[in-house]
Amino acid sequence: MAEVKDALLGKLDELEQRYNEIEKQIADPAIASGDSTRLIALSKEQGKLRTTVANYREYKKTLAEIKDAEQLLNDNTIDEDFRNLAKEELTELEAKKNTLLEEIQNNLVMADEMDIDSVIMEIRAGTGGEEAALFARDLYNMYTRYADGCKWKVEPLSFSPAEMGGLREVIFSIKGKSAWSQLGYEAGGHRVQRVPETESQGRIHTSAATVAVLPEPEEVDIKIDEADVIEHVSRSSGPGGQNVNKVSSAIKLEHVPTAITVSIQEEQSQHKNRAKAWRILRSRIYEHYQSKKRAERDRQRKTMIGSGDRSEKIRTYNFPQNRLTDHRIKLSLYSLEKIMDGDMGELIAALKNYDREQRLKNL
Repeated sequence: MAEVKDALLGKLDELEQRYNEIEKQIADPAIASGDSTRLIALSKEQGKLRTTVANYREYKKTLAEIKDAEQLLNDNTIDEDFRNLAKEELTELEAKKNTLLEEIQNNLVMADEMDIDSVIMEIRAGTGGEEAALFARDLYNMYTRYADGCKWKVEPLSFSPAEMGGLREVIFSIKGKSAWSQLGYEAGGHRVQRVPETESQGRIHTSAATVAVLPEPEEVDIKIDEADVIEHVSRSSGPGGQNVNKVSSAIKLEHVPTAITVSIQEEQSQHKNRAKAWRILRSRIYEHYQSKKRAERDRQRKTMIGSGDRSEKIRTYNFPQNRLTDHRIKLSLYSLEKIMDGDMGELIAALKNYDREQRLKNL
């Protein structure tokens, strides 16, 4: 335990030193007036560190006050009343020290997630034909209802409808405070057990959908060399009126170094399709490189709840029993109807608490 605490304090010393360096750089007239991109990046990094550094400074101040109080208690020349006051103060200071250390640990292990306010979610129907597409639609509705309850902004980016009103694929963005820290756990395989709308015999079927959740970086967070991206322009296919066959508005972007491709043809405007495609491409490339970092880190220690891999079955939705089971934390909730209606608070809180505990153990 002492070794863990020493490692934590050593890390905090490094962060405080970095915070001081950032303050000096921001105050440098050459950066403040001449390099806006650098200034934005420094300001963002400073913002991420501010709370942790402030708490650490308060923690060090509290340690000094504890030392002073202990010296008073060891002073045999002071009277009993003064000694009792010192005892009371020491008790309060010890409690304050422990609270600050807990806050610092939580900030340290969860800060990255809390700072990302925009995500791109991708839902794809898996095995199960039309029923899988209907389940993908239901998942989309669940997430958008939850977002509405959080007062977040939802923006559809790409829809691929199925014949019976379901969705073969849907891509959309959600923007709002701490969106990633709440929705990041949704990535993986989702399985549903229910009597499908297409079933006349009343038999329960099992089908699946996959969910990807990508943090949407700002342009300052990731630099993509446009020379590495090949753009293909073509005519849109499918329903859309006369414009579909006359205007080359569909956009496909191909990032050569990662082989990641994005195709968008939702809008009649080539400009709008291009803008949407770049947003999705930026998120996928960002997640590609972040996953490499996580893989490297995870070789040394366990982190997070599961890998977030789309092939990993994370959850089962059992409609006959009104039960949702999250297999990663072995949690079953008998309130499936409420959850599908967007009441995901209890589920997300349980996932966050488990994740925080695991990270603290591995800190």
